[in-house]
Amino acid sequence: MDTESLKSLAWLVVWGGLFYVMMRYGCGAHMMGGHGKHSDAGAAAGNGTKDPVCGMTIDPNHAKAAAVHEGKTYYFCSDTCRKKFELTPANFVRAKSQEAHHA
Repeated sequence: MDTESLKSLAWLVVWGGLFYVMMRYGCGAHMMGGHGKHSDAGAAAGNGTKDPVCGMTIDPNHAKAAAVHEGKTYYFCSDTCRKKFELTPANFVRAKSQEAHHA
C-alpha cells in the first residue's frame, strides 16, 4: 500500500472509532437502548417512571440515581442525567408539566 492509502485507512479508523464512542456513551446512547443498557422491565410491571432528562422509562427500585426537587423524588437512568437535572431542575420539571398540559 502506498502512503496515501494508509493515511485514508487511518482516518477511516479514527472516524469509525469516534462514531462508536459517541453512539455507545454519548448522545446515541439514548437511541441505542440508553445508558448502560437499562431495560424497561420495571415499566412492564407497571411501576416504571420516566427520567425527566432523557425520557427513558426506568424502574424506581433499580434507578441508578435519584434527586428530590420541591418535595418530589425524581429517578434517573444515570448519574449524568441526575447531574443535568440538578443544574437546572426547573427546566425539566416545567417541560414535563407543559407536556401534561398539552396532552
